[in-house]
Amino acid sequence: MTARRYILVALVAFAASLAAVFIARIWIAPEPRVESEVHALLHQRLTLDAAQEKRIHELEAAFATRREALEAEMRADNQRLADAIAAEHGYGPKVGEAVDRSHHVMGQLQKETLQHIFAMRAVLRPDQAAQFDAAIVKALTQPAQINR
Repeated sequence: MTARRYILVALVAFAASLAAVFIARIWIAPEPRVESEVHALLHQRLTLDAAQEKRIHELEAAFATRREALEAEMRADNQRLADAIAAEHGYGPKVGEAVDRSHHVMGQLQKETLQHIFAMRAVLRPDQAAQFDAAIVKALTQPAQINR
């Protein structure tokens, strides 16, 4: 192969890596819309007493740490996916393995987010919980808003 072909292959591999990271960030791991809706409800629309505020704050702080760890894993997974695409130039075993791993971590984040949401719900009075449930249903059933 000539030097020109090596450069072309390197550029194509680099472009494929960038495309994989872009797709993973936009399509595979969208912004957590439900969490934003819940946060706005809890801190702006519900009238929480001091004990509820304290407990919700504790739950949010603990979950923020865990979410950051899982998001760091997803960033590492995106890098592994980009590296696999660059190495295989197609859907090969390394790409499949990287996709499966990223799906596992995304699923774990979703499960832990739901556990966090239910833990916060348990802090609420029945009238607050009804508003909370309605906000969750609304956030989960609204069409996705793409920010560009």
